[in-house]
Amino acid sequence: MDRPVIGITMGDPAGIGPEVSVKALADPEISRVARCVVIGEARVLSYAIKTSKLPGMTVNPIKKIEDAKFERNRIDVIDLANIDINKLKMGVLSSMCGKASVEYLEKAITLATQKKIDAIVTGPINKQAIRKAGFKFQGHTEILARRTGTRDYGMMFVSEKLWVILVTTHIALKDVPKAINKKNILNKIKMAHEILSKVRGRKPRIGVAGLNPHAGESGIFGKEELKIIKPAIEEAKKLGIDVKGPISPDAIFNLANAGMFDIVVAMYHDQGLIPLKLLSFNRSVNVTVGLPIVRTSVDHGTGFDIAGKGWANPGSMIQAIKVAVHFCGK
Repeated sequence: MDRPVIGITMGDPAGIGPEVSVKALADPEISRVARCVVIGEARVLSYAIKTSKLPGMTVNPIKKIEDAKFERNRIDVIDLANIDINKLKMGVLSSMCGKASVEYLEKAITLATQKKIDAIVTGPINKQAIRKAGFKFQGHTEILARRTGTRDYGMMFVSEKLWVILVTTHIALKDVPKAINKKNILNKIKMAHEILSKVRGRKPRIGVAGLNPHAGESGIFGKEELKIIKPAIEEAKKLGIDVKGPISPDAIFNLANAGMFDIVVAMYHDQGLIPLKLLSFNRSVNVTVGLPIVRTSVDHGTGFDIAGKGWANPGSMIQAIKVAVHFCGK
C-alpha cells in the first residue's frame, strides 16, 4: 500500500513549530507510514535540527513537490524563502512571521486541492502575529474554510482517551449562548456520526454536553438545553443517530472517558478542550471536519517561551501525522 504524501506546514518560524516538525520527522515510525514534505523555510528548519541535536538530519530545499526525495533523515522542504533570517528572533511575535505562517498554509492548501499532497498537517501559528500582518482570520480553521469554500465545518479533537467536537470555536465566552442554535448543534452531531462511522466502521455513541451547570437543571439555570440543545438531539435521533443528552458538562467527560461515549459534542472551546488536554496533552490532535481535504494539527500553541531551546515535545505532531494517514485511508 502506498504511503500517503503529507504536507506539513511548519507554523510560525519564531515558535516551536519548526522544532516539533524536525523531531517528528526523525521518528522512524513516521517515515514508515508516510511520505512527508515540509512547507516552510529551509534555513529555519536547519536551525531547528541544530537546536534539537539531530546531527544525522539534513534539509533538502525544493521548489515543487515532484522534486521531493522522501529519504530517511533527509527533510524535503518546499522552501518559500519568505523570512529575513537576520531579523528572525526566536520566541518573539512579529508581523514577518505571521505573514510567513499564513503563506505556508496557503501553499499547502493549493497543493492539497491540486491533489499533489494527500493531507495537510499544520504546525502552530500565532493569532496575534497573523493579525499584526494584516490578516483578519481567527486561525487555521477559518483560513481553510474560506480557501476551500466550505460553509459547514467543525473542529474535532482526537486522542486515545477522548474525542470531542466543538459547536462554537474561537469566540468570547459571553457570545456563546447567542451563537449556538439547533441547526449548528445538529450539524456537529451529524458530522461526528459520519466521521466516526467511516473511521471506526460502526455506529458511534455520541454524547451532547449541556451549556449550563447541571445542563440547566430543567430550566432553573438556563433555557438553552430545553429550547435549543434537546430539540437538536431529538432531530438527530430521528435520523437514526445514537445520541444522548444534554448531559451535565461536569459529568459527561468522565462518562466518555469511562467508555460510555465515543465522542462528546461540546458547546464551546474550553468546555471541550480543558478535559481533553488534561487527559491527553501533547498526544491529542485537531482535525478539521467538513473540508474537502484532510487537515490535522497539533493541539498546542507556538510556545514562544521555549522556542529555539530544543525543549519542545513533538508528541502531538507525531500523532497529527499518524491521524492524517489514518484519515487518508491509506
